[in-house]
Amino acid sequence: MQERNQPLEVIKIDEQTFRIEDNGVRSFVFIGKERALVVDTGFGETGSVRQIAAKLTDKPVMLVITHADGDHIGGAGAFETAWMHPAEMAYYYTRSSVKNPSVSPLWEGDVIDIGGRRFEVIHIPGHTPGSIALLDRENRILVSGDTVSEACIYMFGPARNLTAYLASLEKLIKLQGAFDVIYPSHGTFPISPEQIETVRKAALELAAGALPPQEPPIPVPAQMYAGDGASFYF
Repeated sequence: MQERNQPLEVIKIDEQTFRIEDNGVRSFVFIGKERALVVDTGFGETGSVRQIAAKLTDKPVMLVITHADGDHIGGAGAFETAWMHPAEMAYYYTRSSVKNPSVSPLWEGDVIDIGGRRFEVIHIPGHTPGSIALLDRENRILVSGDTVSEACIYMFGPARNLTAYLASLEKLIKLQGAFDVIYPSHGTFPISPEQIETVRKAALELAAGALPPQEPPIPVPAQMYAGDGASFYF
């Protein structure tokens, strides 16, 4: 198991936007005129995203979960409600050791309005059944969760579906005219929308058996498969 002992790092993107780095995973705080939006919570082992949000704003805070892998929901128990796609709820309850009193649904096409800033929910299953992205059309930003990144993408285990994942990447490619930048949960920040096609090509090679297995650099029960500009644990 990787050692996670670094304190959370808060990095200001602009006056209303912050990213929180937590030992290799990234959360976000978006502050609107009426409330704040927290996207994911990290591991929750070396600091609290909820406490950080409270220091950044005195507005009410809403938590949205892009997906329920453990490194995204570790601090969810500090929030009254966690919002996620209904297809993710069963997976959430198998993964979360600290259950929220309330779990609320977000559907494809729902719009989260925090006052002066709006985020559209995009359902992108594959990495997990209920993975979502959040699209800020006005500011032309896509918050991608784990579906798109330059880091190695986890695609092993019962929650993953490579066929659905490829379909979701194609869905995002069709939406590329709506955003200029991607905020991923891992790896380089930010990244270009062109990375979606890079990941899709590598995923197609993975599905076709065209990528040779490699020993992973971290202890995971999977092999690593590296394409041109994108890689997977599978």
